[in-house]
Amino acid sequence: MNTFALSHCHFLRAVSDLLRRAASPALLNDANALLYSAKTFSAAMLAYFIALSIGLERPSWAIITVYIVSQTSVSASLSRSLYRLAGTVIGAGATVLIVPTFVNTPVLCSVMLTGWITFCLYLSLLVRTSRAYAFVLAGYTASLIGFPAVFDPGTIFNVAILRVQEIMIGIFCAAFVHRYVLPARISGVFNNKLAQTLRSARLRMADTLAGKPDEHSDSLHLALALQFLQGISHHIPYDFTLAAPVRLARKAIHDRLARLLIVNCELRDRLQTPEEMPVDLQILLQDVHTWLTVGEESERKITADGLIKRSEQLTALYVSQTATLEGAIRVSFMRHLTEAIHLLQQCARLSDAIRHAKPASALVEVKAAKGYVFHRDPLSAARTALGAFSIILSGCLIWIYSAWPDGATAVSVLGVCCTLFASFDTPAPHLVKYIIGSVWGVLISLIYSFVLLPQVTDFPVLVAVLAPAYLLAGSLQARPPTTFMAMGITLTLPILCELGAHYSGDFAAAINTAIALFSAIGFAVVSMSLLQTVQADAAINRLLKLCRRDIRRSVKGVFKPDEMYWTNLMIDRTALLLPRLQRSQHDSGKVLEHMLHYLRIGLSVMHLRHCYSHAQRGTAREINDLLYQLIHTKDMIALREHIASTISLSMPVADEPSRQIVDRLVDLYCALQDSNKEHANAE
Repeated sequence: MNTFALSHCHFLRAVSDLLRRAASPALLNDANALLYSAKTFSAAMLAYFIALSIGLERPSWAIITVYIVSQTSVSASLSRSLYRLAGTVIGAGATVLIVPTFVNTPVLCSVMLTGWITFCLYLSLLVRTSRAYAFVLAGYTASLIGFPAVFDPGTIFNVAILRVQEIMIGIFCAAFVHRYVLPARISGVFNNKLAQTLRSARLRMADTLAGKPDEHSDSLHLALALQFLQGISHHIPYDFTLAAPVRLARKAIHDRLARLLIVNCELRDRLQTPEEMPVDLQILLQDVHTWLTVGEESERKITADGLIKRSEQLTALYVSQTATLEGAIRVSFMRHLTEAIHLLQQCARLSDAIRHAKPASALVEVKAAKGYVFHRDPLSAARTALGAFSIILSGCLIWIYSAWPDGATAVSVLGVCCTLFASFDTPAPHLVKYIIGSVWGVLISLIYSFVLLPQVTDFPVLVAVLAPAYLLAGSLQARPPTTFMAMGITLTLPILCELGAHYSGDFAAAINTAIALFSAIGFAVVSMSLLQTVQADAAINRLLKLCRRDIRRSVKGVFKPDEMYWTNLMIDRTALLLPRLQRSQHDSGKVLEHMLHYLRIGLSVMHLRHCYSHAQRGTAREINDLLYQLIHTKDMIALREHIASTISLSMPVADEPSRQIVDRLVDLYCALQDSNKEHANAE
């Protein structure tokens, strides 16, 4: 009996271990990649069959389109399909207008096509959302359709119409399969990531109130989480699961999380040691810490409403007793503590509304929501577009003056490379992955074209023959590290195999096309390395320079953003900095401290300018003098002492406007503390 029980326990343990391994992230990723590959291959074959059935000239473009627009989630696939369709139609229309107009001047025609492609690239770099894909495709399509027609303009209209039809078939098949065959919803990913972000924010706040040592810059890593949530959020409407009011809740919760980052830093700067705190404040902080780590259902039944009420009562008590700078700092601490509890309470309500798709319009939190703000740099975008213009036009001139028969194919591929990879700071490594995939794609295509496909006589057999290569490539495409390599395979196979209505088997044409392909990508690697590579240090320095510029403009009244716009803009700039720090010579901690410093200084400037517009003449003159010193003096220690003396002279405050001015001066006083640290380190 004991032996049987022991064996039974061993069996259950083995089953448990097996299930645990089966649910491991690695195996789940493999399963998701295989499912994505199978669905994408099914959509590609469906599109290919439809294109063959209606007699389209190049049905292989339907296959290519399926693999370009397909994503691992249904919403991303649908949005990408919509933007590709819009971009294809716009790009084809522009090509039909450009090529016949400049039919007698191939060089000028190439200049106009290149100008259109790089203009679309410029717009895509400015938009920086998933909508940018429409602009990418508008240029991408012009490159594929326009350059082969430079010396054969009479066919441009028919080619454009056929290409749009082929691409539309691919888009609709991909959208149909990913929408109705085991759809992978992205809303679940968003909810899980949001829950993790909220949990992390609560624990970070708890660590701050507990006085645990931590760098200010660590809080800025929240920027990556918010950027990730924004990237997912844009696709959620295509899940067809959430209503429009919930989109407002997503924007509102972003605002609260971004503000919470600032409040956390303000609390850390003002936190006193337990020996310096009054007993009632120590008890309140202990209860807040318990609420943050345990939640509402703690043994002591601590609730957010109760904590807010107690915090407001203590704040009113300290305001009535404040007569020194230290007292003003304590009042400011209480103000930010109350705000932190309130923000976390609002985040919990908004998260619940998003998770359960509740109508959020009744929540006060969604009113005047700003949402994610994208940093846009027209000068950098123009520089990248100008580099792409030089690269593509150089390829056109080489093709035209050398009279290379397959030069149009090479220039078309070159235009595609410049539009697809120009958004990367260092496009060359990604292009190298694409070349490696293309090498495998060419080898597989030659085997298919001259060994396997001649034996195929009907469509089911063709599907079976193509399945191994496409299923493998599709599973690789679903994994970010191998996406570009897989694209080299999935985009090369249909072209070199010439998957049309009839088998051609032209070995010379296949080799010439492969040579054109590798020549174009190789030229793109070299030229983009020279003209479009952005050094990480240069990009970081430019972002820091733009932050300083915006603060100076805000002091002068030229730049007048509201509080949430500035905060969310700086969050996005920080998210752009973080990946570049890994390739930079800069000290990452110091750079992030600079960003946090600029964020807080910018907010203080905006608050003080608001106070300036409502203050009495003498107070307004003092505020204006402080702001002038802020952008013109390098002695931040002296400026901080000046602010301290101004606060002391204003105590005790007589009315609410004076208290608000003192609070804003305390914010600036604490924000300049980072400058003092940097000054001390420099000495």
